[in-house]
Formats: sequence, structure tokens, C-alpha cells
Amino acid sequence: MMQRAEIIAVGSELLLGGRVDTNSLFLTEGLASAGIEVRFKSVVGDEEADIINAIRTASGRAEVVVLTGGLGPTLDDRTRQAVAHATGRPLRRRAEAFEGMRRRLAVWGRTPTAAQLRQILIPSGAEVLANPVGSAPGFCLKWKGCVLVALPGVPSEAKQMFAVAVAPRLTREAAAQGRQGRIERRVLQTFGLPESDLDLQLRGVIPAGSGVRLGLLASPLGVLVSLTACGSGSEVNKKGDGVLDRLVKGVRKRIGAYIYAEGDETMEEVVGRHLVSSRLMLAVAESCTGGLIGHRLTQVPGSSTYLDRVAVCYSDQAKIELLGVTTHLIRRNGAVSAEVAAAMARGIRLRSRAGVGLSVTGIAGPGGGTAQKPVGLVYIGLNAGRSGQPSLIREFRFHGDRHSIKLRASQAALELLRQWLVRYGPRIRS
Repeated sequence: MMQRAEIIAVGSELLLGGRVDTNSLFLTEGLASAGIEVRFKSVVGDEEADIINAIRTASGRAEVVVLTGGLGPTLDDRTRQAVAHATGRPLRRRAEAFEGMRRRLAVWGRTPTAAQLRQILIPSGAEVLANPVGSAPGFCLKWKGCVLVALPGVPSEAKQMFAVAVAPRLTREAAAQGRQGRIERRVLQTFGLPESDLDLQLRGVIPAGSGVRLGLLASPLGVLVSLTACGSGSEVNKKGDGVLDRLVKGVRKRIGAYIYAEGDETMEEVVGRHLVSSRLMLAVAESCTGGLIGHRLTQVPGSSTYLDRVAVCYSDQAKIELLGVTTHLIRRNGAVSAEVAAAMARGIRLRSRAGVGLSVTGIAGPGGGTAQKPVGLVYIGLNAGRSGQPSLIREFRFHGDRHSIKLRASQAALELLRQWLVRYGPRIRS
């Protein structure tokens, strides 16, 4: 039987809307790599009594409990005290914790303050976990058959500490107890088909008794499809990765047209790879997305080899001056129209050294919509400069708030470009 884990994110800011818990994402992956299945995730505020209750509940249903947050120097950082009270292990000043903090602060030209010295108080019997990138030490202890780990809330610190000090320990202990199973996971990134439709398309693709779970996770960037095999008794763990690979092929057979990547590769990385392969330069003209497409493309290292320019032409006058869209065309059809999207794509390509131009214009909301042109209406244009490679115009009706519509529009534009590159890219390269 595989070990069960629970992640507890500590901090009132996680409950008040000021911050989002991101630590649980990499912790879940890290624990899975160690053969430990995360069964629960909890978020608790800074009240010490609430943290104590969360620890006691978690230790009663999981063999590994990982807390993040509440190890800072301020009075509302109470994870140390809560662990001490919950486990009956009083806090003790630890020399190794002090020395690690002193060395780290010395590099920054600082010395520990009275408030920071609170951080070297560690529950007795716990092992101090050195912080490779920050000053707050973590700790690990065993209590009532449970391994309890406390990490800082700062993501960069928690991630490094877990990878260096925690994951190897958990892997060794699981192997020593003969409880180490395998958690195998495959992820497919899709766009263009709603979650409910994907669910219908994939009914029955995972045979009963295979030990594989099918998961769907929707977002403005599409739907993530995951296949996860957990437990030492699953068919995958008995017969190897071939079973999971075969199931992935079955998923691809059903929804392959909507899959743009496998694993954690982003749409912008996929598009960049195709542009490089096709030896094409791209120019982008954005209206309603306000530069989001350009931002995403330039997040990829080396994008200067295939991205020539991005023009944010938000006003009608900008479209006229920078892209050559005619006043007559805008007056006749409106700035949000298939005709203007086509003119924008053509205009940005002709004014650049790019082989393909991409454009987007739409109504992101929450205002500005009409019965004829509602909020969420988006037109995307693509213009190529070579014969035999047709230009494309697509109309979309997106839903959600302003941010979601902009994300969906940027993803749809990149997906249109990706599909065009898949079809015509090999011809261009040859």
C-alpha cells in the first residue's frame, strides 16, 4: 500500500484573496516522484488553535504531512508553536539553525535581528532542515507514526528545501519500509473542446481494473487531460509503462485533433518550435489582448529568432496609422470584424520582415458589447506571404471575465497559428 500524504498551506492571506497557494502544486509532483500519493490538501489561517487542529486531523489520515508557511519572523507566524503544542515537543533554540541563518544573512551583509532569532526555535527532537536560498530554517520530525515536515511559505525556498532535504529522505524511508510504489502520470494539453464534450469523447477509454485514473482540468487555456496510475498493485506497476503509453494512444485516437502538447509544454513553446522548424518569422498585431500574445511568445528563450515584432493597436487610429487599415473599412464593418482582423494581419506582415502575420480584435468586456457584437466576440486573422498558403479568419464567442476572455483569445490565436504551421510549415521548410 502506498503512503498517503496531506499538504497544509498556512497563512490567512491564502483565505482572504491576497495570495494563491502555489506550493501544493510542486509538492504534489515531488511527493509523487517519491512514491507518495497526496490524498488531501488543506488551507488554514494564522490562528494557532486552527493550525493545531489541522495538524491533528492530517496526522490521523496521512503518513506524511507537509506544512508550508508560518515560519517567518513576525508574530503571526505560528507554525512552530502549533507543531510544538500539537506534538508535545517544546521549542528549543537550535545551534545548527542559528548557524545556518547567520551564514545566510552574512552573505547579504546583515546580522540576525531579535525577531529573526524566533525562527531558530525548533520543536525538540526535530531535525533542522537548512534553507539553501533563504534565512528561515525548516524542520522534520516523526510523531505517532507520521512524518511531519515544515517548510517556509516562500515558493522558491520551499521548493529548494523540499528537493534537497525532504524528497530524498522520504524516498529512502518508503523503500526501507517496502512501501514504495510508483505513481506514473501522463498529461495531454488540449484546446478547442469544452470539458463536458471531452468527458463524453473519452468515456470508456480507461478499462475498469487498470488502476489508471482519468482526470480533466479546465482553464481559459484549455482542458488538461491526465492519466494517473497509483499504487503498487495497479496494472501499470505490474507491467511497466507500456500499459500507460497504450492508454495515451487510445486518448489521442479519440481527441488527437485538439491535443497541442504532452507534458508541461506551453502553447507558446509549441508554436515557437514550429516557427523555428519552418524557418518563419512572425509579426503580431493585437487589439483586445493588449500585448498578451507578444508577452507569452517572448517568455520563451530564443524567441528573437522567430518573432519580428508585436504592435498593440488598441485604438482605431492606431490601426489606421500603424497597420494601414482604412478608415472606410472600420466605418463600414466596425473595428471588431472579420474584415478588420484580415486587414490587421496583412498590414503587420507587410510592414515587417515576417513571413506570417497574426492579428486579434475583439470585445473583452465587461462593457462595450451590443446585441449584434456581444462581449466575448473575437476575430483572429492570419496572413501569409507565399502562394499556396491561404490566409485565415476565425470568429470566436468566448465567455468569462475580461482576464479570461483575453487569455482565451491569446490561446485561440496561437492555436490557429499552430494548426497553420502544422499544415503548411513542412512545405515552407522544403
